[in-house]
Amino acid sequence: MQTVLTKSLTAMLFSLTLTAPALAATCSNTSSGFDAWKVDMAQEAKAEGVGEAGRAALMGASYSKATIAADRNQKSFKYTLQKFLSVRGADAIISQGRAREKKNPDFYAGLEAQYGVPAGVLLAIHGMETGFGNFMGDTNVVSAIATLTFDCRRTDFFRPHLIGALLLVDQGSISAKSVGAKHGELGHTQFLPGNALQYGQDGNGDGRIDLTNLTDALSTTANYLRQKGWQPGLGYQEGEPNFAVIKEWNAAKVYQQAIALMGAKIDR
Repeated sequence: MQTVLTKSLTAMLFSLTLTAPALAATCSNTSSGFDAWKVDMAQEAKAEGVGEAGRAALMGASYSKATIAADRNQKSFKYTLQKFLSVRGADAIISQGRAREKKNPDFYAGLEAQYGVPAGVLLAIHGMETGFGNFMGDTNVVSAIATLTFDCRRTDFFRPHLIGALLLVDQGSISAKSVGAKHGELGHTQFLPGNALQYGQDGNGDGRIDLTNLTDALSTTANYLRQKGWQPGLGYQEGEPNFAVIKEWNAAKVYQQAIALMGAKIDR
């Protein structure tokens, strides 16, 4: 799960607000007032370029108690590294990652040739995020992101991702019914919507960015890492240049360490 909102994304979405009216939507730490907040938020979204389809998706959103429960209970990031690796099934991810690379070497070699990111890192992320696509979430994306934006704890963090989600609806990349993880993350590698909007790649060339498609998802993941400063051919373990880029994927140190360790073992 990505927890870093990029400076460039912030700047891009902030630029849309320069002519917008003063913010009116008021956050809350309970579900009370959510429907009224949606009306205010829809007006703000319209001022920031969100179209009719995106605004309709927002108005159809429901307050997600499951999202709030998940946001309050992220225990695994407090584990030791060894406990975290065990809980996340690191050995299985490594084994399956190697098998996937062996089965489709040209695909992963092509991604590395284009973006400079080795297969091990992409496969470790893919395995960690969704078990290689086996479970990409069961929570309505717009409802999850709207709930987190309405919630006062991290409104400023999630608001640009809400606008991103609504713009993705306008573009047809997702719909009002699209599902993802509890925090609204999308697809095989669980992109937050604002990052999906900014870094999304049409890897299979069908004219649509669809992060539930493996080629689009891994192309987008590799592009994200490259745009965040990945240096082709350099190391990604702690203390090496590209470890700093893994930090951009997830803010939890134990997660960063796990990706680096599993990626190296897959690449061996």
